[in-house]
Parts: sequence; structure tokens; C-alpha cells
Amino acid sequence: MKTSATLKLVAAAALVAVGGAAQAQQITLKVHHFLPSTSSSQVKLIQPWCDKIQKESKDRLKCQIYPSLQLGGTPAQLMDQVRDGVADIVWAVPTYAAGRYTKSEVFELPFMTTSAKGSSQALYTYIQKNALDEFKGVKILFNHVHDGTLLHFRNKEVTKLEDLKGLKIRAATRINSQMIAAMGATPVQMPLPAVPESLAKGVIDGASVPWEGAPSIKLQEIAKFALDTSAGMPRMANTIFAFAMTQAKYDSLPADLKKVIDDNSGLAASAWAGESAFDAIVQPHQKIARDAGQKISFIDAAEYQRWVKVTEQIDDEWVKSVTAKGLDGKKLLDEARALIKQYSK
Repeated sequence: MKTSATLKLVAAAALVAVGGAAQAQQITLKVHHFLPSTSSSQVKLIQPWCDKIQKESKDRLKCQIYPSLQLGGTPAQLMDQVRDGVADIVWAVPTYAAGRYTKSEVFELPFMTTSAKGSSQALYTYIQKNALDEFKGVKILFNHVHDGTLLHFRNKEVTKLEDLKGLKIRAATRINSQMIAAMGATPVQMPLPAVPESLAKGVIDGASVPWEGAPSIKLQEIAKFALDTSAGMPRMANTIFAFAMTQAKYDSLPADLKKVIDDNSGLAASAWAGESAFDAIVQPHQKIARDAGQKISFIDAAEYQRWVKVTEQIDDEWVKSVTAKGLDGKKLLDEARALIKQYSK
């Protein structure tokens, strides 16, 4: 009888040990994105986020980061990949898939955003209220915009609208293409990784790219000139980003690990992303460009107003396109602007 009781105790202890081991088993999250591992987006955004959840989960959560589309596909397919479980988490530009994120793309309108920190919080709040249906099947961890696009040119200095006539300029998204066309140039829409070769070979004359993305593609080695808006002025254009997780993967996590993810998501995470990975790198990346010999010019106040005026109709076109889908486009635009103002104080 003593032997039987001892065996039962051993068996029970073994079951507890197995259960504890299963509970403590490390979960690896596949994180996929389209830029190199050396990009500031991985170094200052994706990797720090992954390090934080690993620490807070006591090593039970770990990221395996796949940069430069190592899991296959194109930048425009990343949101589908996370929806379908090809990756557990993606860092993506939803609007690379044109026409699918119409409500969310309001933050890409010309001269709309100011700081990345403020506008990222505005974007997250706006999507949570108005556009979650566009992200059905995925869990948004946070949203952000970048530091705002400027124009880089291979071998022509541009300081006014007339200088753009006849130039072919890379556009990031549908709205960005409309802006470039309104300014008298020819837009050529392509994802960021395609820019260096296209610019070097003369397929395009210039590119709409933020300071954050320029060093990752060594743009300063190809483009001799850049034109930017002055500090404090609304940016020429922007691009929306989503750091998103497969809903089924999130649902499969135990409650304590869900809490770790939740604690590193939402409005505060959006603010952190905008500030640390984008606002903070503008001056350092401008220095990289200058040190490489790139001449940076800034649009003066009078010229700036001309650029704003020739792109005003893009706002109207967006409102019409959204209203045609049965929504109140004017109300959504006004709300986005109000949120940017609220969070940019």
C-alpha cells in the first residue's frame, strides 16, 4: 500500500511538472516586414517592441523577425499574410493594396499630418472608431504614420512647382500619386525597396520618401537634391502603417500572455512608435544626407501656399469617393483633422 501511494504521488508530481513546462513553453512569433534588418524601422521599432514583450513575458514570448520579405510575397500582400496566418505579426503599409483601406487613407492626404507622434495617436483613435471593418480578421496592435514625405531628386534641384513639370516621381500610395499629378509631375507608384534601382537607372527622376526610409535604401547616395517643408509645417504627404497580429494567434495565447501583448499595444504604443522611430530620426537622417553631399532645400512660405492650393481638390475627391460608399466623407475628414490637432498639442 505504501508503494502504491508513493507511485501515485510520483505520477501526480510528474503531471504537475508537465503542466508547468507546457505553461512555461516559449512561443515564437513570426514577424514579417519589407525593409532590411538595418532599417531604423526594425532597429528602433520592431526589435525594441519584441525585446520588451520577451522581457515582460519572462522569455515565454519571443519574436523571430523576417525582414526584407523573407517569408515571400510583396509589400502589398503583408496584410493578407497576417490575416491568413503566414506570419503571426506584420509591420505593413495597408494602402499599398490600393482601394481596400479607403477610410483609413484620409491620413495620407496632402498637408494633413504634423508630428509623427501626434498623428500616430490620431490615426489609431480614428481607426478604432471608424475603420476596424477594413482590418477584419487581424488584431491591430498599434498604428502610426512616418515623419512625413519629402521629395528627393536624382540630379535636378527643385524649389518651385514649375520645376516639377515633366518629372517622373515615385509615389508610395494612391493618394500620394494624386498629389504628385496635381503638382504637374508624373507619378510612378512603387514600394520603397524598388526606389534605388529605379532612380539609379533613370526610370524615375525623383521619389517621395520620408527621412526615416532614406538611409535604409541608401537614397542619399543616389539623389543629389531634396526638397522638404519647414519644421512645424504640415507635411507634404504621409503613409499609414499597421503593426498587426493574426487574430487566431492572439486568441490562442493564455490570458497572461495576452496581457503582455495588450500592455504593449494601443494608443500609448502608437505614440511611442511615432516619436521614437520617426520624429526622433529626422535630424540624424538629414545629417546623413548632407554628409553624403545631398543638398536639402525648404519650401518658402509663399511657395508652400501654392502647393497647398493646387492639391486642395484631392481632399474633395477623397470625400466624394467615401461618400459614394454610403459614408459621410466630410465628417470623417473633419474628425481626422480634429484628432490630429488634439494629439499634436
